[in-house]
Amino acid sequence: MTKVQAKETAPPTEARPAYEQARDELTELVKRLEAGGLTLEQSLDLWERGERLAAICEERLEGARARLAAAMAQRGDGQRAGGGTDDAAGAPF
Repeated sequence: MTKVQAKETAPPTEARPAYEQARDELTELVKRLEAGGLTLEQSLDLWERGERLAAICEERLEGARARLAAAMAQRGDGQRAGGGTDDAAGAPF
């Protein structure tokens, strides 16, 4: 079996958590690191996990920002197309 085939059939090594799950896990991870008492290897493992979680959070936030911008743009286009006004006198936006 080739490497490509093995990758396709292998289960993902790490599920991608939702934003809230990643954020909460990252918060707990930071608390553990700040508390100390870990070996260097444990600290490095936690740090690496934290970096992955931070990247997931950033990716999810960027996706949410893009969705919000798209929704606002669509809303703005709909209002302009409908001839909306911002006051009772009928002045355009």
